[in-house]
Amino acid sequence: MPTVPLPSRDAALETRVFWERFKYQIIAVLIILLVALIGFTGYRFYSDRRAATASALLASAKGAQQYEQLIAHYPDTPAGADAYLLLAEAQRRERKFAEANATLQIFITKNPNHEFASTARMTMAANLESMGKTDEALSMYQQIASSYPNSFNAPLALLSQVYLLKAKNRPEEARRICETILTQYRTSSWAGEAFHELRLLKPSGPSEPAAAPRIPSFLARPPMTEPQAAPTTPEAAPPPSQKNPR
Repeated sequence: MPTVPLPSRDAALETRVFWERFKYQIIAVLIILLVALIGFTGYRFYSDRRAATASALLASAKGAQQYEQLIAHYPDTPAGADAYLLLAEAQRRERKFAEANATLQIFITKNPNHEFASTARMTMAANLESMGKTDEALSMYQQIASSYPNSFNAPLALLSQVYLLKAKNRPEEARRICETILTQYRTSSWAGEAFHELRLLKPSGPSEPAAAPRIPSFLARPPMTEPQAAPTTPEAAPPPSQKNPR
């Protein structure tokens, strides 16, 4: 059965018809994309300029007040995050441990994935120790070791527990932690200190006097003999005086 040939279509005509039907929508989409591109470029330029300004201010900041001003004006910049750490250190030097911990907590809340988040927690635990809150410090060290097991601060957090447990007269727990450091972090720079602490914590048996080395008889020095005193001879009595005969 013969097939009926389909009528040929003019591609240019179809394109023109499509354009006439949807040209306003196409123009609107292009304008939106152009505006978004300009806005993104402008935002990146603004963010980079803002970050550069904050970095310059951080480099010239010298005290707690300047760190606070930088945080207030540039809170969401990398320099603003670093300013929290520097502010906390300045407060710690002034022995304002509670204020330093509050600053560090804000830093951790705003930057939970920051590379220095574990360091901030370590500083908070040290501040708690300085305030005499050893139980809270011990708990925080435990949280650091469990929350950041792959961090460079993990073995230090474990070792810090050892010191506190020794002070609390809990040697068994301290010994187990030393063994954990030597097992899980044997390549850490803190492994040597953990080994030293473990040797000090191991129970010592009754001390026995060390045996003196035995020297062969032919090498032994002969005993010293005291020289004998020469026998004393009695002095000869003077001869009796003779009287001259008269």
